[in-house]
Amino acid sequence: MAYDYEKSIRPGKLPHIWCPGCGHGIIMKGLIRAMDTCELDRTQTAIVSGIGCASRLPGYLDACTLHTAHGRAAAFATGVKMARPDMNVIVVGGDGDGTAIGGNHFIHACRRNIDLTYIVMNNHIYGMTGGQFSPTTPTGAMASTTPYGNPDPTFDISKLAIGAGATFVARTTAYHATQIDKLIAEGIRHKGMAVIEIIDDCPTTYGRRNKFRSVVDMMKRLKDNAVPVAAASKMSPEQLEGKILTGVLFKEERPEYTATYAEVIKKAQGA
Repeated sequence: MAYDYEKSIRPGKLPHIWCPGCGHGIIMKGLIRAMDTCELDRTQTAIVSGIGCASRLPGYLDACTLHTAHGRAAAFATGVKMARPDMNVIVVGGDGDGTAIGGNHFIHACRRNIDLTYIVMNNHIYGMTGGQFSPTTPTGAMASTTPYGNPDPTFDISKLAIGAGATFVARTTAYHATQIDKLIAEGIRHKGMAVIEIIDDCPTTYGRRNKFRSVVDMMKRLKDNAVPVAAASKMSPEQLEGKILTGVLFKEERPEYTATYAEVIKKAQGA
């Protein structure tokens, strides 16, 4: 029997705006399945985003949603969680929104270990705003602002999240649809900052400029380059060059920020 996604979609919001071949729809369906797996109360779940193709996702979902300013999703989500620690707060956005203009907010949300689930849909480009290169655009790749090839080194978002202090970090790809919901669900259940990076594809502003023949070619690239964590432990650095490490990359238990802050309030009140 087919999965019933319609019950989670706001009436009248479809069809969506994403281009044919974009992986964002795959990720949205994974998020819906994860929310159902975790039995989240939609009236007690806030989904927050900034600006960009990925950030349009909350508008389709029947939950408490907040579409904010460019790069400010983590800041708004922090405010929601501080005001309502009892709510489930999920952040969605792209690589540009989260790690360029929103990079400062991203690293400090990780540092605080606040109980957010941040889904970074990494398609290596600013897709909606003109195809500019982002912090994750591969060195040498073409973008509207790098017509002779991107000269910059790239961010590894998962390593950035771990280094900044997130206590749950995982990665998968849009090809691995059955893994998406499992990792998101594990992130939702984790008490602390959870970052799930999903390597995605933008066939329109990235694929065309970088000479991919089809969406199928782009998806095949994700499939062929993905290496599960367990398999990677048996491979040399040379074998892992250019590969996408998938699965749970890091997990630890550490005091969560809103709980710690509540103790500070008690002290201030003389409790």
